[in-house]
Parts: sequence; C-alpha cells; structure tokens
Amino acid sequence: MELGQVVYSKAGRDAGSYYAVVEIVDETRVKIADGDLRRIKRAKLKNIKHLGTDGVLLEKISAKLKAGAQVFDAELYSALRTYNNQ
Repeated sequence: MELGQVVYSKAGRDAGSYYAVVEIVDETRVKIADGDLRRIKRAKLKNIKHLGTDGVLLEKISAKLKAGAQVFDAELYSALRTYNNQ
C-alpha cells in the first residue's frame, strides 16, 4: 500500500466502493477516504486484507500527501469519480 493509491473495499457494508489511501497506520492497517461520504478528516481505518487494488496511483494526491500539503475533499472526490461511477 502507498499513499494516494486507489483501493476498493472487498468486505463490509462499503464493499465495491473505491477509495484512496490517505494514511498508513502500520503494516496491516491504513486510513482511506473518498472525499464524499468518507471525508479526509474522518478517514476510515481499514485492514489491508479487506482491500483490493488495481495498482493505480493518483499522482497529484500522492505527491501532496507525501509532502504534507493539504488535500481537499473536492479534489479527492473528482480524482475518484471515474472509479465510483463504473
């Protein structure tokens, strides 16, 4: 898992929804957000074994998260819009 990586939930009531990794807590858990229902301030703590990935990285979001810059919910939402509208 990497900051800014696009992931989807494999388990839970949010199964099938796409998110971006906004924080890496430890080797087994990450915090995810989508900028809409799950905002960055209330990022969801999720076990990585319940997440799937296609290996897609949101370059702009990733660079901002690594630099410690503020990422707005609107830009995260628009970056994930193509994945959640499939």
